[in-house]
Amino acid sequence: MNEAIVLKSTGSWYLVKDITTGKVYDARIRGKFKKDKIRNTNPLAVGDRIQYELEDHDIAWITKIYPRKNYIIRKSVNLSKETHIIASNIDLACIVFTLKHPQTSLGFLNRCLITCEAYQIPVLIVFNKIDLLSETELEELQEIEKIYQNIGYSTLRISALTNLHIEELKNKIKNKISVFIGHSGSGKSSTINALQENLNLKVATISNYNEKGKHTTTFAQMYEWDFGGAIIDIPGIKEFELVDIHKEELQDYFPEILREKVYCKYNNCLHINEPQCAVIEAVKEGRISEKRYSHYLKLMQELK
Repeated sequence: MNEAIVLKSTGSWYLVKDITTGKVYDARIRGKFKKDKIRNTNPLAVGDRIQYELEDHDIAWITKIYPRKNYIIRKSVNLSKETHIIASNIDLACIVFTLKHPQTSLGFLNRCLITCEAYQIPVLIVFNKIDLLSETELEELQEIEKIYQNIGYSTLRISALTNLHIEELKNKIKNKISVFIGHSGSGKSSTINALQENLNLKVATISNYNEKGKHTTTFAQMYEWDFGGAIIDIPGIKEFELVDIHKEELQDYFPEILREKVYCKYNNCLHINEPQCAVIEAVKEGRISEKRYSHYLKLMQELK
């Protein structure tokens, strides 16, 4: 029985690495297997573990996909499809946040965090491009940092350009399969290159017109670190919409709301305008960030 991990997915062809021998093969899914067994928009995601049969010309035919321990999913950019799995079997999601060039919205960050909470993926919030910030902007960043640290999220300030705290980041991702999530131009590829120079990933440039990054990564691909572990490099994301999350369960993916809701008078409280709501009281008393709570209300409206 041959077992492998998916290193790259281009939609029809895959690159897989045998877990025992370390040999890499081009691979395909058998047509019948794909038709009968697969229900996702992309049958395989980078990080998936599979079984395969080897045939002539060293082509691996994938015969089985093992259950995923977790995955990151988003709405597909293809309007004919509903969802797309970005990566699977992740040990750590590093959400790359930039205050400018380009600006990452708190809404984008919150949606990423909700998805990671929903699929039980540990998170590190990486504040990149620190070297570009003025004193005033650093104070603004500190306020944002404090919001998420108070919730319980780990954070790290870095600069891929100056190598600030790159060694600390390396220690946090060592011997783990990690994925960097962020806007195009936020410095994902630059950070990967700073962590390991010989990968030489293409670096995004920023459009002068709208200060948005240009996509450089076309397909997701896994690269192994010399220091142990691997990174799944994925295309930059402009928007991150929630998938398969209902309004009644949204509160469970806000850790600060989850902690407070046990004190609400009503078990079915949605923390919008219900009487004796402990969450609303926590917002008034400053134990829950008003910005986070406002985004919770906004998402509740969207999910309706």
